Amino acid sequence: MDKKVLVLCTGNSCRSIIAEAVLNKYLDGVSAYSSGVKASGKVNPNAKKVLQNDGSWDDKYHSKTLDEVLDIDFDMVVTVCDNAQENCPIFPKKTKVIHVGYEDPDGKDFSAFEKTLKLIKMELIPIVRIELGL
Repeated sequence: MDKKVLVLCTGNSCRSIIAEAVLNKYLDGVSAYSSGVKASGKVNPNAKKVLQNDGSWDDKYHSKTLDEVLDIDFDMVVTVCDNAQENCPIFPKKTKVIHVGYEDPDGKDFSAFEKTLKLIKMELIPIVRIELGL
């Protein structure tokens, strides 16, 4: 059975969407989701483009509020921005919560999104694998 991971950010438009897609594509045994503590309601076009270039994009990815995912029994929550870390809600069971922060590429050129994707692949995948014992 897959381990369920929630990637939490502020707007759920860039970093958390990229992390959700990367974990789903590259980490066997994990079902990743994402949401925002104050979801923007849209995916940044450059986040979508960088994921399409990577072959990681799926049309099911969209900006979600916490209400949309709170009923899921997560094994781990990863906050990827300081605001989400500070405002992370309490989950019903003793869910492991870790913080792996990334600079927000929003408002920057496309290379910032490529850098974010690369960092998430290099850093987050091994951390999640170790934390979940995969």
